Amino acid sequence: MTTILTYSFKNLPSTSKWALRFSLRPLSCSSQLRAAPAVQTKSKKTLAKPNIRNIVVVDGVRTPFLLSGTSYKDLMPHDLARAALTGLLHRTNVPKEVVDYIIFGTVIQEVKTSNVAREAALGAGFSDKTPAHTVTMACISANQAMTTGVGLLTSGQCDVIVAGGVELMSDVPIRHSRKMRKMMLDLNKAKTLGQRLSLLSKFRLNFLSPELPAVAEFSTSETMGHSADRLAAAFAVSRLEQDEYALRSHSLAKKAQDEGLLSDVVPFSVPGKDTITKDNGIRPSSLEQMAKLKPAFIKPYGTVTAANSSFLTDGASAMLIMAEEKALAMGYKPKAYLRDFMYVSQDPKDQLLLGPTYATPKVLEKAGLTMNDIDAFEFHEAFSGQILANFKAMDSDWFAQNHMGRKTK
Repeated sequence: MTTILTYSFKNLPSTSKWALRFSLRPLSCSSQLRAAPAVQTKSKKTLAKPNIRNIVVVDGVRTPFLLSGTSYKDLMPHDLARAALTGLLHRTNVPKEVVDYIIFGTVIQEVKTSNVAREAALGAGFSDKTPAHTVTMACISANQAMTTGVGLLTSGQCDVIVAGGVELMSDVPIRHSRKMRKMMLDLNKAKTLGQRLSLLSKFRLNFLSPELPAVAEFSTSETMGHSADRLAAAFAVSRLEQDEYALRSHSLAKKAQDEGLLSDVVPFSVPGKDTITKDNGIRPSSLEQMAKLKPAFIKPYGTVTAANSSFLTDGASAMLIMAEEKALAMGYKPKAYLRDFMYVSQDPKDQLLLGPTYATPKVLEKAGLTMNDIDAFEFHEAFSGQILANFKAMDSDWFAQNHMGRKTK
């Protein structure tokens, strides 16, 4: 769970206190929460730190994000990551030899390309002398890649970093059962026919049962959808509220897509198929249609459904971040400063999806800011119920006092 504090060069107009702008991220939908003009600050803080380098975002791109099992289903993760890297090179014209380090985040690793950052970098034409590594931290793996890059830049180890994320939920690893794996390994070590026959005599049909992956916490064996359903119930978030919020997100996303505002998307030509130019998971429906869906996780009384949850996604992204002096020397106009970040960790059973509630006040206090100093908030929207529960928790003095050790919200 992480919060990253950025300062953008772009002025963000506001029309209502809870106006939300939708964008897409790997494995999730995310929303931006905007403050009303009445609470805008009178002066802007630079947030620059003495004797610390300024870190800037030069630009970023992503492939179109697709529902798993669709046009990307025959690819491998490094294919998508390579496309994001290539798109970033074309967008920025940054020389490959200038990039000091490449970092990618991923949730479920393809075993053949466990260091997907390295394989993608080689595929995109980067030198084999350019180091690259891959990180994993559930749904914020790409954030971890970015903040790792910030650390390398701030410390002076590097001047130019490419950070990104990739996921291919269409082809997640499916393993043999543990008993079958053990038998196969033992057979490989057996030296005589008698040893092999002895091992084979222990084979049972249930050895063939595969181990299917799940987006679940190992410590609790609970899926994120199940956690979201319980979280929504704990904060009294109704099914209707969730459906309304999800519909709003999809509707705003469709509007942004139609108006050409998703400018970070770069087309991707799938070998043997058409060129993909836009996300295919943006699907505004109606409250009437959404209400017909059955609960997806807690049955029959749950409130989280396929309509108010994010879809399993295939896609990749990449961003170019630099030390400010390096970016200016190369003639780039930075899009934003990366000022600070904060990671938190909570109880995986009951507070798995409450990261924004805990991280947001901490990163603001660390930077000497308040909620009123921020023009736009962007939170990871895995489930609409999760976002609404976080809103309620952040607006609760009781929750702040009893769970966060704070006097007020």
